[in-house]
Amino acid sequence: MLDEQKKLYIPEHVGIIMDGNGRWAKKRGLPRPVGHTYGAKTFREIARYISKQGVKVLTLYAFSTENWKRPLEEVNAIMKIFRQYLIDSLTDFRKDDIKICFIGDRSAFAPDIIRLIDETEENAKDREGMVLNLAMNYGGRDELVRAARLLSEEVRSGAIRPEDITEQMISDRLYTAGQPDPDLIIRTGGEHRLSNFLLYQAAYSEFYSTDTLWPDFKPADFDQAIAVFNQRNRRFGGV
Repeated sequence: MLDEQKKLYIPEHVGIIMDGNGRWAKKRGLPRPVGHTYGAKTFREIARYISKQGVKVLTLYAFSTENWKRPLEEVNAIMKIFRQYLIDSLTDFRKDDIKICFIGDRSAFAPDIIRLIDETEENAKDREGMVLNLAMNYGGRDELVRAARLLSEEVRSGAIRPEDITEQMISDRLYTAGQPDPDLIIRTGGEHRLSNFLLYQAAYSEFYSTDTLWPDFKPADFDQAIAVFNQRNRRFGGV
């Protein structure tokens, strides 16, 4: 428990690349989709725990723009879990006052999923607790292309000039507009790469990788990430 670490700085924004569901299932001789079912249970537990630690924004990388390349059976299983989550989310996290947002290109989803996404966000819009960003059909490069297109439309309309474009203007056109950049990005499953996650926002994020597969990730694993984060010297390009 972080109760023992009250003097530690708790980051405002944490991102988690939830990796290892398929490998978790394979290690147990189970179909890969089963790992996603157990990963969804971990997601709920960890989101609630992190909210209680005082984190203001939590972004979870659930499904990337590249994940459509996975076997159809696995993609369909993920979409089934996502549908059920959306149905449950209409009441889920209400007591926790967690505000649910979805980042990514939702146009690729089935109409019923898009409707549930809209309904979930509307249902949670007035909550004042931690913001929970679920990155679904999300890709950092795709997000930057989207921001560039929005800015180019404003240039074409004469609202702004190319030389007026600033870093802040780009930030304001990302899915995470108005939110602080992630202080810490955690990746489970032992890999050491961002995999197209929050590329612009992660410019000065601290990175923490653990061999623990996502379904096995517990509050104690998050505590360890925070402890390591507090040992880092964040200079942001300075001395």
